[in-house]
Amino acid sequence: MRPAADRVAQLLGHFLPGPLPVRLRAWDDSQAGPPDAPLVVLRSPDVLRRLLWQPGELGLAEAYVTGGLDVEGDLAEALSRAGRNVRDRRPARPGPTSMAAATALAVRLGAVGPPPKRPDGRARLTGGLHSVARDRAGISHHYDLSNDFYVLLLDESMAYSCAYWTRPDDTAYTLADAQRDKLDLICRKLGLGPGDRMLDVGCGWGSLTVHAAREHKARVTAVTLSRAQHEFVTARAAREGVTDLVDVQLRHWRDIDGGGYDAAAAVEMGEHVGDAEYPAFASKLHDSLRPEGRLLIQQMSRGSHAPGGGAFIETYIAPDMHMRPVGRTVDVLETSGLEARSVESLREHYATTIDAWRSTLEQRWTAIEDLVGTTTARVWRLYLAGASLAFTERRMGVDQILAVRPTREGASAMPATPADWYVTAPLP
Repeated sequence: MRPAADRVAQLLGHFLPGPLPVRLRAWDDSQAGPPDAPLVVLRSPDVLRRLLWQPGELGLAEAYVTGGLDVEGDLAEALSRAGRNVRDRRPARPGPTSMAAATALAVRLGAVGPPPKRPDGRARLTGGLHSVARDRAGISHHYDLSNDFYVLLLDESMAYSCAYWTRPDDTAYTLADAQRDKLDLICRKLGLGPGDRMLDVGCGWGSLTVHAAREHKARVTAVTLSRAQHEFVTARAAREGVTDLVDVQLRHWRDIDGGGYDAAAAVEMGEHVGDAEYPAFASKLHDSLRPEGRLLIQQMSRGSHAPGGGAFIETYIAPDMHMRPVGRTVDVLETSGLEARSVESLREHYATTIDAWRSTLEQRWTAIEDLVGTTTARVWRLYLAGASLAFTERRMGVDQILAVRPTREGASAMPATPADWYVTAPLP
């Protein structure tokens, strides 16, 4: 009998013409494919059965997270090389004869059978898209995984967003330093000073909230839909001695009340708002500000042809996510009455940030696996590898958008130049 790897290569050849984009090692230890290509390990014919029932990105992802498919070496590099190879060649649509031959091969390989069990961890949301209940469930799926998990994954700032790497070549400069520089850059762009009122929408684990209160003496209203985050930020504010400056609220952005804020921020929260709801979100932010108040949006962007995160991310990581080209976000903000004053791309900064998280994930793999289980740990390994590539290869972007609510007469109180925003703080 021919080695399994050769038969798998022949099967794939019906759908992807040309040489294999990877090297395969099958369950019988046979290998096929270019010797210098990333090595993909198929542990049983069940991998092929899973792909027959769920072809495409989601099937491949589920084969990986269940452990039936594995990659030796750096996962991001393997995904990049294989992805480029596949994108350079259009997958074929087999004709009747080719499909019959492929089916016979699949039967002989033991790949035909009932659908395999789906992995744990799929998001299961119900109700109207971006209703309060559904948004709460979507946020809970991602952010309530476990505070302890995010403590293991993130640095001590607990900032789960793109950092700002001002000293990328300095070996003493860490992710925590880059996150501190990001937080301070946001505060400088917002012009925060002692006593200023700031609204932090989607406050996460309180990195910006606490930084603005502790370092700039701002009075911060922090809003989150995550119960785990609400408890964490409340305890953190007490631990860091800023309870008198921080008000943590568990509520949907639609339910934010009051106005007159000097500044507002939404750091990588707008992706969860939804496309149809974003104009109302922008109006809510506009109305929350006093005239001459500033808004800082840090938000991921994506081309209009792929506004979501992809089948895997939307199923396992961030359901109901929506991203748009950065120009469209600026347009919606300006339509609400805000004036855009600065747009700064941080795309390369995000690839570096995610790679730092990937490194931490691998260093703390055993502790993370013990905490959340092997399947969830592998979900995050795949998620971070794919996310790093998306920013590196410019399939996704991330930008800081600074806007202001002008007075009726057009005054903005903005500085003449942005020079003061880019004063780099010394390392502690």
